[in-house]
Order: sequence, then C-alpha cells, then structure tokens
Amino acid sequence: MATETTYGARDHARAQDGTRAEAMPVVPAAAWPDPPCAAGHLVWAETVAGGNYTHRVLARGTELRLTDLRGDACAHLLLYADGRPWERLNVADTVKVQWNAYLGEGQLLLSDQGRVLASVTQDTSGRHDALCGTSTLVRNTERYGDGTPQSPSPAGRELFKLAAAKNGLDPRDLPPSLSFFQGVRIREDGTLDFTGSAGPGAGVTLRAEQDVTVLIANVPHPADPRPDYVSTPLEVLAWRAEPTRPGDPLWDATPEGRRAFLNTADFLASKGRA
Repeated sequence: MATETTYGARDHARAQDGTRAEAMPVVPAAAWPDPPCAAGHLVWAETVAGGNYTHRVLARGTELRLTDLRGDACAHLLLYADGRPWERLNVADTVKVQWNAYLGEGQLLLSDQGRVLASVTQDTSGRHDALCGTSTLVRNTERYGDGTPQSPSPAGRELFKLAAAKNGLDPRDLPPSLSFFQGVRIREDGTLDFTGSAGPGAGVTLRAEQDVTVLIANVPHPADPRPDYVSTPLEVLAWRAEPTRPGDPLWDATPEGRRAFLNTADFLASKGRA
C-alpha cells in the first residue's frame, strides 16, 4: 500500500486496526484471554518486549503480577507514591529495615518515610536483586556499542527517563531500582555471584499498599556476564483487589513490617483513607 501521500499513509495506518503483536498492551485489559482474577477486575494487561519499558498508576490494593515468559526477562522496578513523587521506593531502607538483602515472598517494598509502597505476596522465581540497580548508558555503550533508548541495546536508566517523563518526573527523580527475575548473591569475599533466572514461567506478585506510580524497564541485568544483549518478553497483569489489613499474616510477620504498615495506615487515615 502506497504511503507517499497523506491519504495513502492514512489508509495504511487504518489497515493495521486489529493487528496483534506479541508485545503490546491489551486495551481494554478485560479482553485478556486468560485473566488471573474475577471477570471485569483486570486493569492492566501487557506484554513488554525485551529492551522496552512500561508504566502505569495503580490504586491501593491492586495486585500486580510479573511473569518471565521465556526465562530471560529482567523487570527493573521503580515505585512512587502517586501524587507525592518525593515519596518513592528506597532500596536501601527496604533492605536495611527488614534485615534482608534478598527479595522474596513476604518482603515489603518501603519508602524512605517508613511506609509500605507494595508487598510481595507470591514468588516462584527467587532470583531477584536489590543491590545492583539497572544498566546505564555508559556501561551499555562499553559492553554492547550503544545504550540509547532507540538502539538495539537500550540501558535501563535511559528507558526509566522516558517512563518518568510521561509521569511528570525528571531524571533526578530516578532512585536505585529493584530487579526481578535475574538475581545476584554475595560471596564470602564480598564479590557478586550472578545467579541468572529461574527459567520460563517464573512469576512474582506485588500488592500496592498505597496508590502508586509504577515504572518498569525490561532489560538485561547489569551483572549478566553474557556478551550479547539478551532480553525476552515480560508479561504484566494487574487487577483490583484489597490492600493488606490487620489480621493478615503479612501484617504481623515481623515487628519492622508491622510498624511500616502502621505508619502507612496512620498516614492514610489522616487523608480520610481506610
């Protein structure tokens, strides 16, 4: 179909209506073929290509499931309290307050205000990282020859800049991120041991404990030793649910976690939120 004219370009564009690509959002999300929740509760359904990014604002109580479809996704995650971007994921406090550098089921993702942004309710991967952050332009240029967003090997921080801009945020608003599905362990001598992935189909589910802005970059982990830029699709599904409340085992799992939930509840109560 000729696209030299405006009419030709229009007809070509309209001819793509209804075309499905492997990696794209499903709109409306309810059209997702196999939802993991009650009918009508799905609010976000997307497959993110390797070397790409996505973002969304999620309401308190929403559950977010990330799935490594082929075994080489790496979901780098940032969270912000919606409408208060100065309250954001603090990886150092997430590790320090909970006495645990390794993410997994039952862990909380904390802000520097001592409040819970999200909780990890399920995890079948166990290969995550709270120590290294995401890849950078300089590092990817050294390793792969380019790290710009439009290149075949975009860096995670460069993609985060784009996602941040679409939510009114600046590069200075980008703190260190968490990485899901590609892990590291610390050896006795203090060096890093890259553990790779758990394989295709591994998943992790987060529960939003406040209204949050979510930024995700699906790019290789910076400690991945492979010479090639390897990044495969990431499935992102989110659905309406309920936040963690008193009486939930997660609320009282540790004294530190209970205090973080109490801090969150106290703040929300002052805003008239339950």
